[in-house]
Amino acid sequence: MGRKGKMIEKQINSRYLNETLTLKIYQPETFSPLYKYQICIMQDGDDYYQLGRAATLSDRMHENGEISNTILVGIHYRDKFDRKRKYHPDGSQSPAYSKFLAHEAVPLLDDLFPTYLMGQSRALVGDSLAGTLALMTALHYPNTFGKIIIQSPYVDEKVKRTVRNAKGIHAIAIYHTIGTEETAVETTAGDKADFLTPNRELNRLLQVKNMDYNYHELEGAQHTWKSWQKDLSRAFTSIFNSI
Repeated sequence: MGRKGKMIEKQINSRYLNETLTLKIYQPETFSPLYKYQICIMQDGDDYYQLGRAATLSDRMHENGEISNTILVGIHYRDKFDRKRKYHPDGSQSPAYSKFLAHEAVPLLDDLFPTYLMGQSRALVGDSLAGTLALMTALHYPNTFGKIIIQSPYVDEKVKRTVRNAKGIHAIAIYHTIGTEETAVETTAGDKADFLTPNRELNRLLQVKNMDYNYHELEGAQHTWKSWQKDLSRAFTSIFNSI
């Protein structure tokens, strides 16, 4: 079955990153300039489209009325080194990448589409390191991004400290999942890391904040797209049912 909506590409020459980035934008089949739309920006964008089947899911959920009007935006990395530079909390380009999202990607999307022009209608989505980037960016720009979906994010002391000290975190709706089998995840550095324990610590930190927070441990799930893809419809329902 082919996609029913329309995929368009836009380039941004980022002054923060000194490079051109491509936004792959998916409009639902019923798109009309007469309606307003939520914006869902996915890091690891090609993976969310290809492995997460996000566009097909969007088709189905719009058709069934499971989510309100939402435009998907996928942004991909060049290679694993580029991904780490941009997404890792200590990545050399991580602050610049967050600025690119807030100050370049968002204004372009607001210009192109009939959006609500407010944080509660903009979501950042990511898996693993991309989830970390989504969380850290929203914490730095809570008025710009009011929703996040973080699937098995990488969590270290810097992430936990940022959450503890975050101002305006109550304004952000968070959907957070981790698999119970994510105890020895192979990292890009080639070693193994426990993702489950730090995610449980992150859960405890977020639970005490006064916010819309939805946490699930996926029984038996590992650090793979099979788990994230299966979980995506619940994530979208949780985050995009209304603004």
